[in-house]
Amino acid sequence: MKFSIGGSLKLAFRPWVEGLEHIPAEGPAILASNHLSFSDSFFLPAVLDRKVTFIAKAEYFTSPGLKGKLTAAFFKGVGQLPVDRSGARGAGEAAIRSGIEVIERGELFGIYPEGTRSPDGRLYRGKPGGLARVALATGAPVIPVAMIDTEKIQPPGKVMPKLMRPGIRIGKPLDFSRYQGMDGDRFILRSVTDEVMYEIMKLSGQEYVDIYATAAKRQIAEAEKAAKAARTAGS
Repeated sequence: MKFSIGGSLKLAFRPWVEGLEHIPAEGPAILASNHLSFSDSFFLPAVLDRKVTFIAKAEYFTSPGLKGKLTAAFFKGVGQLPVDRSGARGAGEAAIRSGIEVIERGELFGIYPEGTRSPDGRLYRGKPGGLARVALATGAPVIPVAMIDTEKIQPPGKVMPKLMRPGIRIGKPLDFSRYQGMDGDRFILRSVTDEVMYEIMKLSGQEYVDIYATAAKRQIAEAEKAAKAARTAGS
């Protein structure tokens, strides 16, 4: 199914790609990408010859009915791995364990260091838990990836995508093996994460914001709520 979905996406959207030579033909690697759209997890695997495993909400795999079964089959087909996110801390640990298992199988593991989609197209601070801990626990190289214009194809809240060409830039692998086994040191985790985010920023050309995307989303929601209250009061 991966190849049929990937072929359809490439035919319909014709994504351009730079840096494919940085993806190893075999062996494990972590693909660390910015996150602009729900469709990022589909476009990146579509342009690669190898399978990429991303983490997805377990609900995508357990919804009832025919629609639920079709959704589960689709996510499995594009290499998504279900993780129960019912508890924040437990979800993070489950994602890390899953990432390590993927790497230990010699496969490609995809992760979004920002932890959630960018609310405004800017690049936000990377969370030091998942990416850095998987990298330091396994010694696998980290390959920075920049998705370009995918937020214009399918903005948050929009169901139907717009037909246009997205882009993907793949950077040179980063070697953090010198820190292997130091995944319990929060300063090392922060340093590794920041280095990866800097490389993603160079590839994407995005403006960098040194706060977490989750905090930015809260600020935006609060501002919208305040603006709505002001309009209501003035009407």
